[in-house]
Formats: sequence, structure tokens, C-alpha cells
Amino acid sequence: MSSDEYGGQMPRRAVIVDAVRTPLGARNGQLRGWHPVELAAWLLRAVVERSDLDPTSIDDVIMGCVSQVGEQAMNIGRNAVLAAGLPDSVPGATIDRQCGSSQQALHFAAQGVMAGAYDVVIAAGVEVMTRIPIGASMAAGPGTAFSSSIIERYASVGGLQPQGIGAEMIAEQWKISREECDAYSVESHRRAALATREKRFEREIVPLEVTVNKGVAIVTTDEGVRPDLALQSLAKLKPAYSPKGMITAGNSSQIADGAAAVLIMSEDKAQQLGLRPIAYFRAFAVTGVDPVTALTGPIPATAKVLATAGLKIDEVDLVEINEAFAAVVLAWEKEHRPDMRRVNVNGGSIALGHPLGCSGARLLTTLVWELQRTEGRYGLLTIGEAGGMANATIIERL
Repeated sequence: MSSDEYGGQMPRRAVIVDAVRTPLGARNGQLRGWHPVELAAWLLRAVVERSDLDPTSIDDVIMGCVSQVGEQAMNIGRNAVLAAGLPDSVPGATIDRQCGSSQQALHFAAQGVMAGAYDVVIAAGVEVMTRIPIGASMAAGPGTAFSSSIIERYASVGGLQPQGIGAEMIAEQWKISREECDAYSVESHRRAALATREKRFEREIVPLEVTVNKGVAIVTTDEGVRPDLALQSLAKLKPAYSPKGMITAGNSSQIADGAAAVLIMSEDKAQQLGLRPIAYFRAFAVTGVDPVTALTGPIPATAKVLATAGLKIDEVDLVEINEAFAAVVLAWEKEHRPDMRRVNVNGGSIALGHPLGCSGARLLTTLVWELQRTEGRYGLLTIGEAGGMANATIIERL
């Protein structure tokens, strides 16, 4: 759009000043002792301290979290603000767009800056799946989340299915083999192990204290990565959903614990505070798809965000697509034909883990710092979401 279409003023750019995350913990692993509120608070404090930011300047904290029950209930975004010791004047909100919850938090935060509603905002995400298991919010009360109208709407196609069944359907539709899924998963672990050895995650991970044998240890690495994982080992795993199925525990994302936070500002505010932005938000997209297969959403979301940004897939330097299941990424690959050497270059959720509400902010954090390391220009982030949705984001390095 021209400046005239904005009443003589160009829209403000929303810039990323910093992005941090915890090391990810495996189920019942290194982060099992952390209350989700305290884990999120640790990241909020870290992002404020790293930028030497006056916390009274924060206009809002927007936090993604999927299972908003128990320790993650009662607006964990606001609770994390209070636990972090930030001023009472700092508000907080909690977003649920399923696996894309904190990616949606990023969108709302950046769009708020661009609209002039915010100058300084933190977009974050948290999920401690060890303490709040997946599906806990569904079991918390009477009845079901799916009303009779929804059930009737999809009855003729067999009804809404678990995401694993949807992933089986995706593998069948795109003719993806078990061997392809397993090979992709081995590569995810190999890349994550290499990234860990080369300390590529060092700038993004905030060390955490954990209790070990009645003492305290500092953890700085992700727990789920298996450097020596072999294809033969994955081939021995039984399919999770049907005897001849493609989906196993080995080619699916790992249940995990973690949190991430991204500091977003207007470009003018960052300059005023003497802070150097590392990237800005170039384009956003959100889309809906068939909720039966559900996780095909990244396919149209990628097309939509590329069109908005005026880019082609081969112009994107790095891609982070959530590895909910290997089949999801492989179907996306078949449709968009990217150079897979640029996709999930440091491994993904199959190796690192997928702490639901945290993953959008975690993937953005990894993406922005890898763009810095490799001096790439454009980064694409996309996540498929339960219910048949997906978000996509394009950032540009500064």
C-alpha cells in the first residue's frame, strides 16, 4: 500500500529485539520440578534483564498455553507476570490456538505494535506437559468440547479423529511411506545433535536450575535429542494407531516441557532505548482446513503468507515448520518443493520436543538466531493446529 492509503503515514514496523527459551525437558525429565508459572516467569525476567529494559514500559504480555487447567489455569500469562516480579501495571493474557498458541501470541503482539496499540510487548509461550498432561483440560469437567452440531457435521466422514489418525490419513493421501517418516526423524535428531555440539542454541537458551540428587544442577541443553539414533531402531517400533500404520512414537513429536519469550517493539521505541533489533515481522497468515485431517494447514498457510510477502519459497533462507509428525512435514514438502537443506536445519520437535503452547515462540526464537548466525534474510515459520488451522509468519533479518 502507498503512504496515502494510510492517511499519509506508513505502518509502524514491529521489530524483534530479543528471543529466549528454556532448554526443553523430556516427559518426567529435567524440568519436572518446575511449576509452569515459575518457568514462564523465569523467561520473562530473562528477556527483561538481557535488554536492560525498564519493566514499567511493557504494555502487555501475551502468552500461549494449550492446557489451561490446574497449574496452567487462571490466565497463566498474568500469573507469570506477577511471579516474575514485574510491576502490577504490566497486564498479561493467555492465548489458545492449540499448537500454534504462542505463534498467535507473536502475531497479536506484532500486529498491536504495527497498529500503534503497543510500543513494547512480550509474546511468550509455556507448557509443562509432565505436570499438565495433554488432554487434561478436556478431562477437567463434565461433557465434551464438541457439541452435537459439530459431531453431526462430521459424522458422514467418520467423525473428528485424534491427530495421529489424521497424520495416518495425510501419509496415505500424499503416499508417504513408513521408511520416509523414519528417515526424516533420524535426520531431525542428527541435525539437533549437530546444532547442540556446535553450540548454535547458546544465544537462545537461558540456563535453568534443576534439583538433582538433593543438589542443584544447571541445565543448558535439550533433553530429548538422541545423537546416535539409528533407522533400524525406529523400524522396530510398533505403529501407534493401526497395525499397518505409518505413525509411531519415533516419527512423532516428543511430549516435552518448556517456555519461550520474544521481546517485540516498535522500531522507533527500540531506537529510543538504544536497543538493536535483530529482525522484523514481514507478513502473517492464518488459515483453516478440514479438521478431520487437521494438520494439513501449513500447506495453504505457507502459500498465503508467501503471497502476502511477495516472495517465492526458494527466496526464503530458512524455514521452521513444526514437526508434529514426520508425515505432516513431508506432505508440506511435496506441495511446496522447498530445498530441505533450509528446513528445520537445527532439528525440530521430533528431536527437541513439542511443548504445545511454547512451540510457536520456541520455533521463532530458533529461527531468528539461526538467521543471525547464517546471515540469511528471510525466515518462514508455520505450525499446524488441532481443529484444522495453521499460522504462518515471515520475518526479515535486520
